[in-house]
Amino acid sequence: MKKTVSTFVLAFSIAQLSAQTLPDSTKDLEEVTITFYKAMNGIGRMKDDDGQVIYAGKKTEVLLIDALDANKAINNTRQIIGRIPGLNIVESESGGFTANGIAFRGLNPYQSTETNTRQNGYNISADIFGYNEAYYLPPMEAVKAIVFVRGASALAFGPQIGGMIDYQLKEAPAKPFELSTSQSVGSYGLFNSFTSVGGSAKKIKYYGFLNYRFLDGWRENSQQKQWSGFASVKYNPTQRLQFGIEYTGLRNTIQMPGGLTDSLFNADPQQSLRSRNWLQSPWNVLSANASYTLNQNSSLSFKSTYLHSQRDIVWRNEDGGPAAPDTITASYSYVPREVEHEYFRNLTNELRYLTKYELGSQKQTFSMGARYVYSALFRQHGAEGTTGSDLDYTTTSAWGGEMKFHTINFAGFAENIFRLGQKFSITPGLRYEYIESIADGYDENEDADAVDPYVYSHQKKNRRTFLLGGIGMQYKFTESVNAYANYSQSYKPITYSELTPFGTIAKIDPNLKDGSADNIDLGFRGSVKNILNFDISAFYLHYKNRVGTIYYTDTITHAFRTNTGNSEHKGLETYLEMNLLDGLISGNRFGKLSIYNSYAIISARYVQGEYTGNQVEYAPKQIERVGINYKYKALSFNVQYSSTSSCFSDAGNAKFADDALSGLIPSYKLIDVSGCYKFRQKFQVKFGVNNVMNKKYFTFRTTEYPGPGIIPSIGRMIYLGISATI
Repeated sequence: MKKTVSTFVLAFSIAQLSAQTLPDSTKDLEEVTITFYKAMNGIGRMKDDDGQVIYAGKKTEVLLIDALDANKAINNTRQIIGRIPGLNIVESESGGFTANGIAFRGLNPYQSTETNTRQNGYNISADIFGYNEAYYLPPMEAVKAIVFVRGASALAFGPQIGGMIDYQLKEAPAKPFELSTSQSVGSYGLFNSFTSVGGSAKKIKYYGFLNYRFLDGWRENSQQKQWSGFASVKYNPTQRLQFGIEYTGLRNTIQMPGGLTDSLFNADPQQSLRSRNWLQSPWNVLSANASYTLNQNSSLSFKSTYLHSQRDIVWRNEDGGPAAPDTITASYSYVPREVEHEYFRNLTNELRYLTKYELGSQKQTFSMGARYVYSALFRQHGAEGTTGSDLDYTTTSAWGGEMKFHTINFAGFAENIFRLGQKFSITPGLRYEYIESIADGYDENEDADAVDPYVYSHQKKNRRTFLLGGIGMQYKFTESVNAYANYSQSYKPITYSELTPFGTIAKIDPNLKDGSADNIDLGFRGSVKNILNFDISAFYLHYKNRVGTIYYTDTITHAFRTNTGNSEHKGLETYLEMNLLDGLISGNRFGKLSIYNSYAIISARYVQGEYTGNQVEYAPKQIERVGINYKYKALSFNVQYSSTSSCFSDAGNAKFADDALSGLIPSYKLIDVSGCYKFRQKFQVKFGVNNVMNKKYFTFRTTEYPGPGIIPSIGRMIYLGISATI
């Protein structure tokens, strides 16, 4: 597939590469850390460029995690990143997933499939194109900041329609050794232990953490146990050159309680009809990086990342729907379970370059980069497992399907900030993508009259190339207040998970088409002294060939995955925060008090295709979170009220279905409270209550894994922890 976009001439001289370099003989100075964003009470934005990436004219947000009072022991997504306006969260972690999914602007939040998910700048999802699902996220106690680029991430990071999120981990402290530890307990058997060490010695810096978490589970049969760890070493042989290597690991065992029908949920959302469903997703990410400062204006960086991970499931699948009990049969045993393995292997290399040069009397900024990805996925599914209840991947039959998928991706991008005077800038950019997908193997034949029980797939190749364009504009009223506008094209290739059915009731349209979108942002943002922090923006997104799920019934209900049509998404995203005490009212004796309001109104409807006029699935019309922060001496706390309006779970906008696979997702309103008390400088006591009013709600209906049916969200949870830094 090719797109034609307007090209532009980059006013950039290659002579900048040979510009005056830094002298070889330099004087050692103390390291200075420069804050690259303006922030108030934990939220800010990126500056015009950072590292080798340009952010001017784009909608960006930065969350400083240590500045937030929140439940970090269980990565409470609603509290931690819920301040970002328009964030829709699928709270499915308690139902069998390893991480909650997120999305913006009416896009699909399932496992964050439409979001480019990164850690320290490199991809951590299973497969950047073929299986873009996030099974690992770092523990929030290890995260320094989270960076969001909304809508217009297509140029520097990739073509994802939903933008980019980057979890930036903490770094080595300046002293030779520092140890931090945090121990937390809470409702439903929660125990969380986090310990990190780090330090700097001459030219070497190191940082690492180990995290253990156990949870009996709010629902029956929802036990969770996981270990995660990270290690980083950086070496600076000179002031201009740095090498680094990082390893991330995850080991977990999760019991999946399955889904519920509407009637079962209304009777008791904590119940479970599945006790034999298990998931493990061991994750390994190894990343090496190098950066080099060519001269005072130019720098270069390279990251090479290898992901070696998998997902293993043994479960009593969706046959009979969520209400079908998993009971002993007439043969005095359970029915055999189904076993599935998926193995992910991918190598990603990203090279980035940035230089600043003069054009006329203004300094301009040019950035370019290239990416090469090779990924492989091997999937085995449909084998009969044991009739037991424990975690056992033993198979008693041949595999129902074995598929191999390969993806080769090459991409190049270039952007330039043209500054026209001191206040106004224009940032055009281009990104070229080449994607080659290869599928080989066999799958089960669903035709009951077929002689051959398998459908054999000879090697199929799908090649596409496309060119994406974008342009951003920014006008600075002051150093801390600006207006911005951005247009960007984006693209969504069909993924392996969309091409292959999961379980026995799913059907796939053989004529699925890749999706694409146009994104527009227009906003006004900034801060006024230490009093007001704001970002008010409007957006428009036109999504073509959206992939969705519809339902039809013959002898059973089938979930049919197809292109459901074109959709338009438009609305407002606003964030307002005001410091009342120690801000608007200064010099007081009553501590610091601030309030914030994160609000989005979203209109997402199909405008072409069979479902024209229907609301887009998983697109609530309003999302609002209002909070109060108060700090007095060593005590601080946060109270947050969250409100999310109702939405539909399928393109047909079904309000109710007996099997609960489709239907309305009702609105919900929640209150979370968190606090912290610091003493003796090195110690902190953290406490809080999530879902204070113990509301009964859910955010997700699933056709199959980890359900089927409604996946309830967690009720009231109380937690208490103590941390120390030595």
